Amino acid sequence: MPAPVASLFAGGEGAAERDALSARFALCHSGGGRNCVVDGDTFWFADDKYRIADIDTPETHPARCAEEAALGDAATERLRTWLNAGAFSLESAGRDTDRYGRNLRIVTRGGTSVGSVLVDEGLARPWEGRRRPWC
Repeated sequence: MPAPVASLFAGGEGAAERDALSARFALCHSGGGRNCVVDGDTFWFADDKYRIADIDTPETHPARCAEEAALGDAATERLRTWLNAGAFSLESAGRDTDRYGRNLRIVTRGGTSVGSVLVDEGLARPWEGRRRPWC
């Protein structure tokens, strides 16, 4: 069963007060876990696997080219750093899970999506309903 959604509203006044989730995140290549980052758009939190719903990041398991591998590793580390930087919220993305059973959520802090941070830094692109190649 997925962890409860901490917030259903993005941005606006009081957004920071809704950020009530936090943990110390390590890296985990693929296996299940507790509080670890798999790649730039997937992580485990409190025994549940989450897919960040508003972005697409380069693949790392396996990457299809050296450029994708480097960008994917950078996105993975940036997500881990961002999650470790403070409390956050998991917000509804419209659909509860993806075809792999991962919980789909928009991850925010103070009303700002980590997805938008990764996009702004060139480590992700907005989700367009399907993955596209990075090579």
